[in-house]
Amino acid sequence: MERIDDCPSIPARDPLGFKGTFGKVCVVGGSCGDHPMIGAPALAARAALRGGCGLCAVAVPAPILSAVLGIVPAATGVALPLDTEQKLFAAGCAQVIDEALVNADALVIGPGFGHDEAQRQIVIRLAGIFAKPIIVDADALRALALTPDFARDLKAPIIMTPHPGEFTALANALELELDPVNESTRDIAAITLAARLGCIVVLKGAHTRVSDGLRVWKSPHVEAALAIGGSGDVLSGIMGSFVAQFANKKSAAPLDLFQVACLAVHVHALTATRWSLTHGHAGLLPEELADEIPATLAQLRGELN
Repeated sequence: MERIDDCPSIPARDPLGFKGTFGKVCVVGGSCGDHPMIGAPALAARAALRGGCGLCAVAVPAPILSAVLGIVPAATGVALPLDTEQKLFAAGCAQVIDEALVNADALVIGPGFGHDEAQRQIVIRLAGIFAKPIIVDADALRALALTPDFARDLKAPIIMTPHPGEFTALANALELELDPVNESTRDIAAITLAARLGCIVVLKGAHTRVSDGLRVWKSPHVEAALAIGGSGDVLSGIMGSFVAQFANKKSAAPLDLFQVACLAVHVHALTATRWSLTHGHAGLLPEELADEIPATLAQLRGELN
């Protein structure tokens, strides 16, 4: 196990770049029905765009698409079809998602998505066929944990972003006895799950851990303002944005997924910390968190005092 102390620096932004230079993110999430989830995919898309990617598509169930685009009109919309019972039609979703992913550099899946059978089919299929990096978050993590032998189907480059509850569900499904809560065991928990799944694990919480199974980075940040619903959706959006910009061959000095994950966690926490200096440690709204990202990036690049 190698403990990494330093977080990568934010790469410079190409002054001659255009929207294609900075990559495209696709966010798949949201749900309708009796308990619609509209904000989660919108927040992830908003954070991806605030993080600097050039393009973002958001794929959500057709009945909520206009509401999501009303929150984040800079994104393009993809309507996921429903069946006669007003549930996601998995086969139809596969077709439209595949079309949306043709030019995508990163996929974020899970915010507000639910984890019924159709969602499980969609998540497992994408984890097995998509060649670009996937950020698996929120309900997509639950969908994996509910799928027998899910680990064997993970072929894509993946960053998982579980909070302790989601982490425990994944670990239990793999029959791993790991404690993601106790500060003394969080390193080994993140390392063990990452090694078992062959992916990057971002174990969220105070002093978030990032591991690829060999390396582990402990975030120096603890910020109570982040204890608000939706902050995790913002993190997944930042992560997707940074993957699209910094972890591909178009980058002058590409970062690997472990480095990208560390950088996203750092920017997410630093943005909340900057907000708390003038507002205190409670009351941060996730949309405010997303909208503060550009100032944090500018500060890290030395563009602001």
